[in-house]
Amino acid sequence: MKTINKRMALLVTALIISVTSFGQTKWTTDKNHAQLHFSVMHFGISHIEGIFKTFEVGLISEKKDFTDAQIKMTADVKSINTQVEMRDHDLKSNNWFNAEKFPALVFKSKSFSKVNGNNYKLSGNITMHGITKPISFNVVFNGWAVTMSKKQTAGFTITGKIKRSDFNIGDTPIKSGVGDLIEVWANVEIGKN
Repeated sequence: MKTINKRMALLVTALIISVTSFGQTKWTTDKNHAQLHFSVMHFGISHIEGIFKTFEVGLISEKKDFTDAQIKMTADVKSINTQVEMRDHDLKSNNWFNAEKFPALVFKSKSFSKVNGNNYKLSGNITMHGITKPISFNVVFNGWAVTMSKKQTAGFTITGKIKRSDFNIGDTPIKSGVGDLIEVWANVEIGKN
């Protein structure tokens, strides 16, 4: 009788695992319709903007409203582009990001919660320059479409702010003229795998 109960328990556990796994949907970035931007004040008088030309967002979710989403974003630091070659080279150097030693910027979510309507709060940890800190972003879910890829696609706009001094990136604003607060935003389309 105990053997039958053990087998029944194992069967039920396996069934629960398979049903849970079956419900998960994986989503990946449509690289032709995604951009990751940043902006920083220069001597307090103008905004200097740039992008990471190479980045990837992965999302796993069972729910259609994504409130159970597990999200990971990775950006290639060597792909920084501010449209000024000398500045890009400097940003990748030891003076700032040290792209040789710390080639990736990585965000991993802890929660993706609905605030109201299509507005969400995305919280997790971001790792830059070898340092990991908690961070939150505002997210707008822009809706659904079946795009030219013929895949069910979801669109998001993500905004937030990062203090570069929290990650020991670059000199002080007084010395470098570069502001401490970095505004970041991304427009991302993700499609079902």
